[in-house]
Amino acid sequence: MFKQIPLGPLQTNAYVLYNDQKEAVIFDPGGDGPALISWLKQQQLKPLAILLTHAHFDHIGAVDDVRDAFDCPVYIHQKEANWLENPTLNGSAFFPGENVTAKQANILLGNEKKLDIGPFTFTLRYTPGHSPGSTSYYYKPESVVFSGDALFQQGIGRTDLPGGNHTQLLESIHNQLLTCPEETVVASGHGALTTIGAEMANNPFLHGFPS
Repeated sequence: MFKQIPLGPLQTNAYVLYNDQKEAVIFDPGGDGPALISWLKQQQLKPLAILLTHAHFDHIGAVDDVRDAFDCPVYIHQKEANWLENPTLNGSAFFPGENVTAKQANILLGNEKKLDIGPFTFTLRYTPGHSPGSTSYYYKPESVVFSGDALFQQGIGRTDLPGGNHTQLLESIHNQLLTCPEETVVASGHGALTTIGAEMANNPFLHGFPS
């Protein structure tokens, strides 16, 4: 089971994946830390980890709140190891309002193909282009991929931010995401849920790109 929870100034989708034993993994807690913590406690969930698809500011705003409240480690790709503490790299320096920072991640990901968090096993799909360390997490038992800002319903991530690369993003989507089963739910960083099949058929950004 998973819950989509829009958080923070850009209503970035956080996701909470959990099982019947109330164990949970949190993806991209983007803001509103006290509200997210309150919901997790109301549901009596036990977060085992925070998995970050990437380190842009709108995905990390509640990282420290949740990490401190539940004493759970934070994972991110090593290419964005220093982004959490750096408002210029995470983009908050260019957005109206306060700079957003978080303490360094506890665990850095490299090129692992698999990640075990308690009872949850994820296939890691490295999807750079929106940012250098963008990582999507495929969870086969729920047939869902947590794609961050790589792929959206009829859209793709922007590539005009530091480290962005449009061609690289399209390659990532075609080689790492569209190779998931077509019924796979795409849990994006913004907007509604979609499926791989729907995006293959209807996403205008993906048509005409060499497969």
